[in-house]
Amino acid sequence: MIQDLQIDIFVVPAVVLLLVIVLFGKVSKKTGRERDFKQLVIYIALIAFFLNLVWELAQGTLYKGYEYDFQHIAFCTLASVADAIMAVLLYLGFAFILKEPFWIGELSFTRGLLLMLVGGIGAILGEIRHISAGNWAYADSMPLIPFVHVGLSPVLQFTLLPILIYVLSYRMLKK
Repeated sequence: MIQDLQIDIFVVPAVVLLLVIVLFGKVSKKTGRERDFKQLVIYIALIAFFLNLVWELAQGTLYKGYEYDFQHIAFCTLASVADAIMAVLLYLGFAFILKEPFWIGELSFTRGLLLMLVGGIGAILGEIRHISAGNWAYADSMPLIPFVHVGLSPVLQFTLLPILIYVLSYRMLKK
């Protein structure tokens, strides 16, 4: 699994990190509370890393060849860094489009549903890319989503975790 990784698996996170930096700069200029916004983004990144690491480790056995050894835990940690960067990008993307840096404080049903939809579609596209590239493979125990044939667990990860991450981060900011 890990031995077969190619350099292109790191290109997307690098591009995403660049997008995060650009969007952060654009969105932070639109708020009179730049310090609070910076703190919110830090909370999002830290909580996203932690929750995604827990999720990655918990779903590990749903992937072929996974063992709880240093190599696989290190891979899950690296994946969690990429997941955290993606979570920050998703938040900043919504903040940029909505023109509201603290949009999570005004979370509506529609925004929550849209967030879950965007996260889920992004996860499906990412899984299709990684599976077709041979970066990883599912064990027989991984439930698959019909028609797209990608794992349910990683799709649920980016459908459910972002909203939880953002709400927790916003609550921490308000304290």
